[in-house]
Amino acid sequence: MAPTNRTTAKGPKEAPVEPFKRAVSACFKAVAGVAEFEVAFAAERPALGPDRVRLPEPPRRLSAHDAAIVRGHADSLALRLACHDPATHRKMLPSGEVARAVFEAVEQARVEALGGSRMSGMKTNLSAMLADRYHRGNYADITDRADAPLSDAIALIVRERLTGEAPPPDARKIVELWRDYIEDRAAGDLSRFAESMDDQKRFGEIARDLLASLDMGEESGLDSESQDQDAESEGGEDDQSGEDGETREDDGQQGATEVEAELSQEEMPESAMESDAAPPADVPDADDLGDSDEPAEPWQPRPSMSHDSKGPEYHAFTTKFDEEIAAEELCDPEELARLRSYLDKQLSHLQGVVARLANRLQRKLLAQQNRAWEFDLEEGILDPARLSRVVTDPTASLSFKRERDTEFRDTVVTLLIDNSGSMRGRPITVAATCADILARTLERCGVKVEVLGFTTRAWKGGQAREAWLAAGKPAGPGRLNDLRHIIYKAADAPWRRARRNLGLMMREGLLKENIDGEALDWAHQRLLVRTESRRILMMISDGAPVDDSTLSVNAGNYLERHLRHIIAQIENRSPVELIAIGIGHDVTRYYKRAVTIVDAEELGGAMTEKLAELFGDSAGGGRGRLH
Repeated sequence: MAPTNRTTAKGPKEAPVEPFKRAVSACFKAVAGVAEFEVAFAAERPALGPDRVRLPEPPRRLSAHDAAIVRGHADSLALRLACHDPATHRKMLPSGEVARAVFEAVEQARVEALGGSRMSGMKTNLSAMLADRYHRGNYADITDRADAPLSDAIALIVRERLTGEAPPPDARKIVELWRDYIEDRAAGDLSRFAESMDDQKRFGEIARDLLASLDMGEESGLDSESQDQDAESEGGEDDQSGEDGETREDDGQQGATEVEAELSQEEMPESAMESDAAPPADVPDADDLGDSDEPAEPWQPRPSMSHDSKGPEYHAFTTKFDEEIAAEELCDPEELARLRSYLDKQLSHLQGVVARLANRLQRKLLAQQNRAWEFDLEEGILDPARLSRVVTDPTASLSFKRERDTEFRDTVVTLLIDNSGSMRGRPITVAATCADILARTLERCGVKVEVLGFTTRAWKGGQAREAWLAAGKPAGPGRLNDLRHIIYKAADAPWRRARRNLGLMMREGLLKENIDGEALDWAHQRLLVRTESRRILMMISDGAPVDDSTLSVNAGNYLERHLRHIIAQIENRSPVELIAIGIGHDVTRYYKRAVTIVDAEELGGAMTEKLAELFGDSAGGGRGRLH
C-alpha cells in the first residue's frame, strides 16, 4: 500500500466521565431488574419516576469519593425499585405529615440496608452518599433539637440496628439529640426491625408500632377498619371495585410516592432542609419536642380543623423582620443583567417550545376578543377610509376612529412562584422562563400580569427565631422565620422593564424556605385592590409548606392548616380565581382547580393550558366572565 499523508477521520472526543455514566446506568438497571429504563444525569436532585431516573451529574474531574457518591445515589434508587412495593407502602402510609415523614425515612433505611447487607461495594457507596448528604446539611455543630430532624434521627437509629453501622460523622449530633427520647419510648420496637427486614409489610407494621410508642399513633393511616376492608375485598366484586377505587385515589398521590425514592436521598447543596425532595423532607421532621425545656414531653397532633369556620389559630411571633421587596433592590443592575443572560442560556431550547405554546394561547385569546371601532369621531386615530371625503370636499373635517375597549383589557393575572430551596436547578429555571414568556404573551393581548415570588430571608429561623430565643422561648410562638416576598414584575409595569428581574431567581442563596399560606394571602390581597373586573391568581409550587424553625415548636401541620384555610377563603369567598400547578407534588389535595406535573419541563404546557381553560367559553365558574 502506497504511503499517504492523509489521517484517518476521528469522531468527536468523548468526555472522560461518559464511560463512568454508562457503567452506572448499566449497574442501576441490573440492580433494579429493569431492562428498558431511562437513566439521565443532571445537576439537580435525584428523582425516580415510573420509567426514568435522574442521577447527579458527576464532576468532570472524578475522584474515587465523587464516584462513590454518584453510585450511592444510583444504588439507593435502584434498591427502591427492586425491594419496595409501592402498593403495600401506600396502603400502610400514615396520614399525618410528621408520621408520614418518619415512615418514609424508615422504609428507605430498610431498602438500603437490604442492599448493603448483600453487597459490600454497595454498602460503601450508600455510606458515602449518606455522609455527603449530612455534610451538605451543616448538621455537625447543631446543639438544639429544633435543628435536628426527627425522621432523620429515627432512620439513622434504625439503620444502625439493621446494619451495625454508626451514623455518618456529620449526622451524629442529630442522633445524640434524639437517641434517649426515642430509645426510652421505643426500644422494643427498634429491636424487632432486624428480624423483619425482608418483609416490607411486617416491617411497616413495626414502624407503625414505633409511631404509636412515640405518641404519633393517631396519625397512622392503617387501622383495623382498613384491615377489615381488605379482608372483605376478597369476598365479592363490589368490594373489589371499591378497592380499585381506593387504589385509583391513591394513585393520585403518585407524584409523592414515585418521587419518594429520590426521597430521603438527596439534599440540595444549601441545606438538608431541602431533602425536601421527598416526602420525608418535604415535611419538616419537627415535633414540638424541639426547644422545649422538658424534652420528655411528647408531641401531640392537633385535632382536625376541617370544620373550623374561624380558621386555624395562626400568627407570627414577630413581623418586624419580614420583607416585601422589588427584585431590583436585591442586587445591582450589572448582576441582574448577568443573571438574566445566564437564564437565557440555560433554557434557550425551551424558549422555542414555550413560545409556540404561548402563541397558541395568544391566538385563542385574540380570537375571543370582539374588536370593534367607533367612527366619525373628532379625535383618535385618523381614519384613512374617510380621507376621500376631504379630497372631494375641502371644507369637510378630518374623520377619526377609536377602538372600543374589549373585556380582555379588564383582566389581571398574578403568577406566584415558589422560591424555596427545593426548586433550585431545573424547576426554578423553567418557572422563570415560563413566567417571562407568558407575561409577554398576555401583555400583547391586553391582559396585565404580575409576577411574584416567595421565600424566607434565612434558613432555620433568622432574626425572628433569635428574638424568640432572647425572649426565653415562650410557648406557641407561631411562625418563626423572616418572610421575603419578592415583586419581580408589578401588574402595571411593562414587560420590557421587568424582564431582567426574573434572572434574580438564578441567584445563588436566594432560595430558602417556603411559607405558602402567608405568600398566597399576600398575593391575594394585592389582587383585591386592583380595579380590573377579572382577577386570576396562579400558584406554582413543588411541595407543601416547609419551615423547620416554625414546625419544630408548633404542631406538625401548623403551616399546612393555615395554607388550607387561606385557600378555602379565596376559593369560597373571594372574586379572585385561584389555580395551582404542582411540580412533582400533588397540589390537587389542597386546591379545587389544580394540576400536578411530574417534570418541570411540562410547566410551560400546563400554564398555557390552564390559562386557556380560564379564558375559554366555560371558564370562570360564573365569576368575572369575559363574555
